[in-house]
Amino acid sequence: MEKVEARPAAPLDIVTRVGAIDLLRALTMVLMIFVNDLWSLKDIPAWLEHVGRGVDGIGLADVVFPAFLFIVGMSLPFAIDSRRAKGDNDLQLVWHVIGRSIALLVMGVFLVNGETINAGATGMGAVIWDAVCCVAFILIWNAYPKTMPIWLQRSLKALGVLILLVLAFIFRGGEDGQLVRFAPQWWGILGLIGWAYLVSALVTVFARGRLFVLVTAWVAFSLLSLAWAAKLVPAPLHIIPEPIIDGTMTALTLGGVVMARLFQIFQNKKENLRMTLVFTVIAALLICLSLYTRQFWGLSKLAATPAWLFLCSAFTLIAFMALYWLSDIAQKGHWFKPVRPAGTDTLLCYLMPAFLYAAIDLLHIELPDPLLTGGMGLVKSLLFALICVWIAGGLRKVGIRLKL
Repeated sequence: MEKVEARPAAPLDIVTRVGAIDLLRALTMVLMIFVNDLWSLKDIPAWLEHVGRGVDGIGLADVVFPAFLFIVGMSLPFAIDSRRAKGDNDLQLVWHVIGRSIALLVMGVFLVNGETINAGATGMGAVIWDAVCCVAFILIWNAYPKTMPIWLQRSLKALGVLILLVLAFIFRGGEDGQLVRFAPQWWGILGLIGWAYLVSALVTVFARGRLFVLVTAWVAFSLLSLAWAAKLVPAPLHIIPEPIIDGTMTALTLGGVVMARLFQIFQNKKENLRMTLVFTVIAALLICLSLYTRQFWGLSKLAATPAWLFLCSAFTLIAFMALYWLSDIAQKGHWFKPVRPAGTDTLLCYLMPAFLYAAIDLLHIELPDPLLTGGMGLVKSLLFALICVWIAGGLRKVGIRLKL
């Protein structure tokens, strides 16, 4: 039996995919596409949407992104153990982490610039910008078949890089008379994930499975979240990217890392009931922390408050436990087969709406008002999310899948 304190590598029989993590990732991605499409609807329940800035509260849309960050963390110990089992050393792991982080930051910056694009000055609107960016992302980061000639793979990747360079050069944003050039803005969703992933993955690499180190890192970034909310972080430290220095994003991801490591420990001992009890207690403590800190800084996604960090961590942990008992223990994972591609081709799924929106724009498709209103509108947005998942699954079958 391996010791928790020293874990240089994991045996192959321990490095396995956990069905509940894939399912939780899949369901979270479906929800992410669904809530991102709510802008197209009217007369829908307010609790489905984001809570406004400065408002103390939370909606469904405010829970999805932190859940995804938590799941990114849950995947890390398994992914790093797997790469170690294949022979990667720490230096190789660090370079892999840096490479993935840079890819996410690049994607985030390009997509976020589309939000302020000046269509007339750039020569294309936001919808087409996003679609062209996503084409370039796929060309650069697609996992090409090993049978494809290396020269062709490199040519396609180079074409993707060239497309991004041209887009960055021609981009103009802002209002006429006050145009701005291409630049990092708030990093975008993928960029935020990239920064949180960078720190959390490096911590996971050097922790080498030591639970004490992982818990200490989570506590440190949770305290940093409290300090940021209380405006106690010294000004010189503000040069550090906000997704890191505000503590919240990284704490969400590290929370997932800690829970995954605990899961590994309990799984190795086959103590599912004890694990469920421990996880339930942890979720309850997180909810208590959320309730306590809410009185000081409120509950807000846009302000990334500590209460939001703790509550969303608890929600995601509870969802994971439920899915683990349903899929891994009761063997009912096949119930979720329609959304399974979103758990394995997650990034590709995330990019799919850009192509559908571009197609709708180019074909001048206008849905009738009843399909954009109330309950029927919600059904439309759910079908939209499922179509994105199914298209991504189909693209995988023809050799298109993103691998960072």
